[in-house]
Amino acid sequence: MTDSSLAELSDSLFSVSVALYSVALLAFCAQLAFGRRTTRARELVGAGGASVVEEIPAPDAVRGNRWGIAAVGLTVLGALTHTGVLVTRGMATDRLPWGNMYEFATAVVLVAVVAYVVLAVRSPNLRHIGVFVLGPAVLALVAIGLGLYTEAGPVVAALRSSWLAIHVSTAILGFGIFMVSGIASVLYLVRSRPGADEGSGIVARLPSAAALDRVAHRTAVLGFPIWTFAVIAGAIWAEAAWGRFWGWDPKETWSFVAWVVYAAYLHARTTAGWRGRPAAWVNVVGMAVMIFNLTFVNLVSSGLHSYAGVE
Repeated sequence: MTDSSLAELSDSLFSVSVALYSVALLAFCAQLAFGRRTTRARELVGAGGASVVEEIPAPDAVRGNRWGIAAVGLTVLGALTHTGVLVTRGMATDRLPWGNMYEFATAVVLVAVVAYVVLAVRSPNLRHIGVFVLGPAVLALVAIGLGLYTEAGPVVAALRSSWLAIHVSTAILGFGIFMVSGIASVLYLVRSRPGADEGSGIVARLPSAAALDRVAHRTAVLGFPIWTFAVIAGAIWAEAAWGRFWGWDPKETWSFVAWVVYAAYLHARTTAGWRGRPAAWVNVVGMAVMIFNLTFVNLVSSGLHSYAGVE
C-alpha cells in the first residue's frame, strides 16, 4: 500500500527544492557578476618615499562574496528539501526511493548538488562555478518533473532484491559525481582558451584553469571506483536474476562504454601529450555517454533494464 499523504508531501518538496535551487541560482549569478574584483591602493612608506602596492577588495567584491555565501546557504537548504523528496517517497512506498527513472534521476541530481556543496565549503573560490552546477540541476529537475514523473507505488517484481540497494545506489553516486567532474572539464576548456585571463568578463572571474582541472580529475578519481563497483554489482545481480553475468543488454553495454571512457580519461590525465585540453575532452565525452545512457537507452531502446516507469 502507498501512503498518499507522504507521496503528496514528496511531490510538494520536489517543487520547493526547484524553487530554492532557482533562487540560489540567481544569487550565484549575482556573485559571479560582482565577485573577484579588486582595486589597487598605493601608499608611501618611510622617509625614502618607497611605495607598496596593496590589493584592497572593492565594495562590489565584498557584495559579491555575500551573494556567494547566501547562494551556498540556499543550496544547502534546497539539498535538505531535495533529500526530503526521496525520504518521504521511500516512506510512502516502504522501499528504497529509486525504483524508476524519476526517482533515479532525482537522486543523481541530489548527489551532484551535494558534491558541489562539499567542494564550495572546502574551497570558497569554487563558489564561482555554482551557477554552472545549479543551472543544469534546475533544468534537469524541471525536465524530470515534467517528463519522467511517476506516481509513487511498488517497484516491478524484477527489482525486488537486496541488490537494488547495492547496485543502483552506487550507480547513483557515481553518476552524480561524474556530473560535477564533467561540468568542471567544460569550464576548464573555456577557461584555458588563449586570452581567457584578459579583461573582466565572466570567464576571467572563474577559478583558474588549473583549479578547474584539479576538480575534474579528483571527482573523476572518486567516481570511477564507485562506478566500477556498480558495474560489477550489476553483473552479479544479472547472474542471480537472469542466469548470466553479461548479455550485452543496451544498458549493460553503455555502462561499460562509460567505464572505458572514464578509464581512458584517468589514463590520459597522467599521460604526456594528453594532459590538459585533450584529456578534458575525453571527460566531456564520458559525461555525454552517461547522459545518453540515462535518457536514450532508458526511454528509447528496449532491453532487460526497461524499468523507467514512463509511458
